Amino acid sequence: MRLFAAVLPPDDVADELAAEAARLRTLPGADGLRWTGRPGWHFTLAFYGEVDDDLVPELSARLERAAHRGTPFALAVRGGGQFGHGRALWAGAAGDVPALRLLADRAEAAARKAGVEMGEHRRYKAHLTLARSREAVDVRAYVEALDAFEGRTWTVEELVLVRSSLPRSGVPGEQPRYEPVGRWALGGAG
Repeated sequence: MRLFAAVLPPDDVADELAAEAARLRTLPGADGLRWTGRPGWHFTLAFYGEVDDDLVPELSARLERAAHRGTPFALAVRGGGQFGHGRALWAGAAGDVPALRLLADRAEAAARKAGVEMGEHRRYKAHLTLARSREAVDVRAYVEALDAFEGRTWTVEELVLVRSSLPRSGVPGEQPRYEPVGRWALGGAG
């Protein structure tokens, strides 16, 4: 199954971001981007790709240990940027970003120790994808608009293992489906 570890924003934070995304979608050229649906909003900690079902129990156990080693921390959605010359438009993070980065490092290490092939390590960049494009797009107006955005600060209390199912229908605009398959409280609380 196709898996990743993530931090999910709470509903009220997603509501704030939905209002901002709606504003961004009124900007010129917005129809040329594939906007990520609200169910797809998350801060990816580690992307695992296709994971053999036999490895999932060990991965889950190691993610649980990684979560228990952390403690809850403050986070907010703030600002934005782009990857790949406009191929991905994203909202950024504010708050205890070092704690988020540490959780990402632990989620990656948990996968490696569980036998999941992770490829080359990349420095973690906290982001929540808002839109994508198959080709380079000038998204400077969107990034500038996001500069002023700062959502409510919340306390991150859990690490979530998410299964993603890619669209198969071929219907334009169909979104991947996301399903939490494991949740672990930071610091072992709860």
